[in-house]
Amino acid sequence: MIRTMLMSLAIACICTTVSAQKYAGEVGTTASKFTVDGALLIYNSDNVTGDAYPEIDGPDVDQLRTLLRRNPDITTLQLTSTGGLVWAGNEMAHIVLDFGLDTVAEGECNSSCVTIFLAGEKRSLTRGSRLGFHQNSWSEAGMRSYFKEWREDENWDTAFDFASWVYQDTQHETAAQIEFMIDRGVDPLFAVETKMYRPIMWFPSRRELEAAGILRD
Repeated sequence: MIRTMLMSLAIACICTTVSAQKYAGEVGTTASKFTVDGALLIYNSDNVTGDAYPEIDGPDVDQLRTLLRRNPDITTLQLTSTGGLVWAGNEMAHIVLDFGLDTVAEGECNSSCVTIFLAGEKRSLTRGSRLGFHQNSWSEAGMRSYFKEWREDENWDTAFDFASWVYQDTQHETAAQIEFMIDRGVDPLFAVETKMYRPIMWFPSRRELEAAGILRD
């Protein structure tokens, strides 16, 4: 589990403030990503302040849970984010499921943001907004660093041993992501399509999203 989380930290790549609204909390600088507006909790990672990570990050998980516990009237989570850490997105999705929230995407909601979005009971996309899909990736520099840090603990004598583990772990993670999408009512063929290789982000049309079960009333 720890290895998967650290791998996701290397793989991944992803805060709203409105003057008339109140900041949602003060758990580090990640608080600027969240705003409570009655029954609506707004998450916009573009609004990060200070030195906080300007995408979906680990501290956001605890902040989301804390805000929902403090504000039991919240029923909807509005999402704006270009993506972020895979494991953090997964954990935030589990929290959304646990609290039975609806989700709405505003602006762009890409990568790990879509994972959180799919956890919603009802899922809507505001006009002019879009959802972005892509397969996971891991940079050469990230892989090199991970191999050096964990090779002794994992008994990887060579880079080929590490590559074998990466191959297996990638298949497991991809299968888990597809399974999650299907469990959330997404058409299986569409779920598989989101993991096909593309050099750029894929932004399906609203009609495609509705037909695939991504959007749900």
